[in-house]
Amino acid sequence: MKKLALLLIVLLGVAHFATISRCEEDVAESKEETDEEDSDDEEDDEDDDTEVKEENGVLVLTDNNFDTFIEGKDTVLVEFYAPWCGHCKQFAPEYEKIAQTLKENDPPIPVAKVDATAASGLGSRFDVSGYPTIKILKNGEPVDYDGERTEKAIVERVKEVAQPDWKPPPEATLVLTKDNFDDTVNNADIILVEFYAPWCGHCKRLAPEYEKAAKELSQRMPPIPLAKVDATVESELASRFGVTGYPTLKIFRKGKVFDYNGPREKYGIVDYMSEQAGPPSKQVQAAKQIQELIKDGDDAVIVGVFSSEQDTAYDIYIEACNSLREDFTFRHSFSAEVAKLLKVSPGHVVIVQPEKFRSKHEPSSHTFAVKDSTAVSDVQEFFKKHVIPLVGHRKPSNDAKRYTKRPLVVVYYGVDFSFDYRKATQFWRGKVLDVAKDFPEYTFAVADEEDYAEELKGLGLSESGEEVNVGILADGGKKYAMEPEEFDSEVLRDFVMAFKKGKLKPIIKSQPVPKNNKGPVKVVVGKTFDDIVMDTQKDVLIEFYAPWCGHCKKLEPDYLALGKKYKGEKNLVIAKMDTTANDVPNDSYKVEGFPTIYFSPSNKKQSPIKFEGGDRTVEGLSKFLEEHATKLSQKRDEL
Repeated sequence: MKKLALLLIVLLGVAHFATISRCEEDVAESKEETDEEDSDDEEDDEDDDTEVKEENGVLVLTDNNFDTFIEGKDTVLVEFYAPWCGHCKQFAPEYEKIAQTLKENDPPIPVAKVDATAASGLGSRFDVSGYPTIKILKNGEPVDYDGERTEKAIVERVKEVAQPDWKPPPEATLVLTKDNFDDTVNNADIILVEFYAPWCGHCKRLAPEYEKAAKELSQRMPPIPLAKVDATVESELASRFGVTGYPTLKIFRKGKVFDYNGPREKYGIVDYMSEQAGPPSKQVQAAKQIQELIKDGDDAVIVGVFSSEQDTAYDIYIEACNSLREDFTFRHSFSAEVAKLLKVSPGHVVIVQPEKFRSKHEPSSHTFAVKDSTAVSDVQEFFKKHVIPLVGHRKPSNDAKRYTKRPLVVVYYGVDFSFDYRKATQFWRGKVLDVAKDFPEYTFAVADEEDYAEELKGLGLSESGEEVNVGILADGGKKYAMEPEEFDSEVLRDFVMAFKKGKLKPIIKSQPVPKNNKGPVKVVVGKTFDDIVMDTQKDVLIEFYAPWCGHCKKLEPDYLALGKKYKGEKNLVIAKMDTTANDVPNDSYKVEGFPTIYFSPSNKKQSPIKFEGGDRTVEGLSKFLEEHATKLSQKRDEL
């Protein structure tokens, strides 16, 4: 009996074990099935990434499906849009009509849209800078559409491009090389030339605007040509014209080069070049015109008086005016009446200050005789020397043209030359004149305190409580503030004399000096700029940044890695400076955007080299640094 019981227990154990094993197999099979299903789902999801969906007849393209869809298709219409864009929303119903019309075409032409805020890679690739942007892709190559955003206009243009024999029109922009450059610019009355680099982001953004401007200006009578030079290929031409950054634009008149200082979009370029193509000086017929300018004008009146257009002196005057036409307003006359008013004979240039800027301390006009042998540069020096009065009115509109010379003594108060306030304005200006006459080596100006509120704040004078405040803007970006006290000529004289004798300390906005500054990237503040960046014993690479700047944040890990890479170099400093919290006390280091990077060589501290390349990686910055380094001890392959 005991044996039977034992046998039953064994059999029960075997049956239980078999049941467990079967359960495990079932679980395993179930898991395998689930894994296979998950795998199938994943494959389906991957397929979904490249699947082209349709919304109201318009195909939806993304970074993942764009190239696959476009491949092999002759013509595709694509709209780049932003979901929040009002113009895009307004255009949507019209675009859906276009999709339906082109779908019925024989053969059908696909109509697609791309959310450029999500598909940022495509937005960048096709240089999308505004919404909506419409492009026709012909065999994968983009053709810009700039016409009306209507069904009729767009369908007509797409069908035209879809024709088998359609070819893109030749570029209106001329392509210049060393072989045709001189002939082209020497024979052109006026031509605009862009020096570019194929990899440059700014150049890519300019390219479509430049081409549009070239097309429009080519249709003017006479046409104004636009040209371009690949400076990475034509390095000799780039070097010859001092090209150090991209894009650089230059105007040529019969081979003579002038800087281009105009806008960089189609309409701005067209307007600017149309103005540049006209004469730099306007003809004056009557003396009354000059009298009105002297009475009510706000700037020096410059007039050339000549016998006729055939006068050699006239040709010299016009050439001198050409390169300064943006900074001065020039006039000329062949009238005996005008010559009598200005008390000169033909062949003379006269600069007359408006009545409100005249004083007993200076002549009311200056005269210069232009002879056949007079150099153009001498005429230009005459303009620059006498264009501002002894104490002029500095304003945001004339600051960059008239008041760049340093040292500049600025007296801030409520400056207003209108009839009701002119007397009070001239009262304070008279006190400045009494001092300015004794310091001809300095430039003096009055400025409205509201126009220069930020500058006063930087001088620490915005809360001075005084009606009149004074600052001196000196060489190298240094600035000095007069201690607030009741303003008078003698107080101003003492302040200017103290500056002349070197007794004043400059005002520098600065964060506290870091207690520990031994990291791979040195922190520079306003107070330590001269000690670190201007140290003639060391090369310095410095990044000027803003804490809120996205590009700066993206650069940070690479810049830190760069600092670590060169940490062993005793004569090389990798540095950074927050320019929102610190002054840059040197005008040679101009910061106009973030990040701005300069290399400051040990032997040329006043001539730093700006990093213009687009490759802000460790490798790109290393290449730039090693190209200009004067104190590097190790070679690249050793680092």
